[in-house]
Amino acid sequence: MGAASSTEGEREPLLVHPNRETSIQPVYSQVYGRRWLVLTLFSLLAFMQGIVWNTWGPIQNSAMHAYDFAKSDIAVLVLWGPVGFAPWLLFMWLMDKKGLRASLLLSAFFMVIGAALRSVPVPEQQLRRWLIHGGQLLNGLAGPTIMSAGPLLSTTWFAPDQRATATAVASLMSYLGAACSFIVGPLLVPAPNDTTHAMVNRAVDSTEIQINHIRDRIQLVLYAEFGVVAVLFAAVVLYFPSRPPMPPSVAAASQRLSYRNSICKLLSNFRFLMIALAYAVPTGVVAGWSGVLDMILTPARVSQVDAGWIGFWSIMGGCVFGVAMARFADSIRGMLKLILILMMAGASLASTWFTLTCLTRLTHLPSTAATLYTSCILVGIFINSSVPIFFELFIETVYPVPEGITCGVVTFLGNLVTGCLLFFLTFYSTELSWLNWCLTGSCAFSLVLILFFRESYDRLYLDVFVSV
Repeated sequence: MGAASSTEGEREPLLVHPNRETSIQPVYSQVYGRRWLVLTLFSLLAFMQGIVWNTWGPIQNSAMHAYDFAKSDIAVLVLWGPVGFAPWLLFMWLMDKKGLRASLLLSAFFMVIGAALRSVPVPEQQLRRWLIHGGQLLNGLAGPTIMSAGPLLSTTWFAPDQRATATAVASLMSYLGAACSFIVGPLLVPAPNDTTHAMVNRAVDSTEIQINHIRDRIQLVLYAEFGVVAVLFAAVVLYFPSRPPMPPSVAAASQRLSYRNSICKLLSNFRFLMIALAYAVPTGVVAGWSGVLDMILTPARVSQVDAGWIGFWSIMGGCVFGVAMARFADSIRGMLKLILILMMAGASLASTWFTLTCLTRLTHLPSTAATLYTSCILVGIFINSSVPIFFELFIETVYPVPEGITCGVVTFLGNLVTGCLLFFLTFYSTELSWLNWCLTGSCAFSLVLILFFRESYDRLYLDVFVSV
């Protein structure tokens, strides 16, 4: 049962001709110009969720001076993102039963309250730390909807020849937000003196004036993020419909499995579990790895600003390349597995190069800014750009399971991997070369699973062979 494709009954459209001689009535589909507004609102909210999640990693040296954070505190602040996926079943149920608008409104509400808590300027440092941690947790609770609803939005609003592109934009914007945090933070928040050695000797030669200045700049960033999130929340309240008046395709109008049957089908489908692990392991590891990239690059004497630029271009390259590959996948349908094989092969080679470059004392490979930039950026390009391609393959593999439920399961698995990694990091953060090896191994593991995966395209079958 697990490896079986969907039945003809499950593929049957919702609109059935009353004349029994004709088994299927043409589904009148239409695409609306407002779909771009819906995609823009969702993408901007995803962008802010990503930038708020990754606020502290790029400025960890400054935060350690300003708020007396330890390395474990920085790891926990990043960890709240994966922890927010704990009630993922509730969010998937809400998305399936109440629609995308209700689930997105709740997520946006969590984001605005979380951003507000982080920006409360209380003088008591211990209370301030609790507010910051609480705000990060609330922002993490928005993750299940933000990171898994992209394919649902694309199927509901976009035509088949635009679905992969819309999925790429919606699912990669949170990554783009995390990328921009690598720039916004280091550029607006000054690094303390002797940034390279601050991990060992923090606040040794920093004056009280400098610490106050750093706190003021961090507060400015928190205020700005809260303001943008509040505006987006108001926009979603004013206008964000769950679906258009008419479906854009046959697949968008077809009957779907119930919530309980969907979960059972996913957990019993070996092919789905196989490709879900191929997605969750490398993307989960790279999320935790990028969240502490500044700490990883510090032993290589890379400054906070330079580490920020490396992280930015790593994720930015993945976002741009991901949208380009999704557009390519829209033009040549049925080639998702081949695209993923090429991406994971490239990710395996790039992560191996980066890992060996960081071990220059043992490998004697040249460790220059150029090699660190290139290898790290290639890792981000290959892994991050695979996300929308994975999402499209998930939907095709288990159709007619609803898109929100399918992607909710896989994003939960990815964040479970990230959470386990960061939880371990809170106890073992003195030497991080093992994290680079985890990244390399995860890419190789994913490549092997994809090679043995048997692809199918049930949703594509419906759109191509059912008259529209």
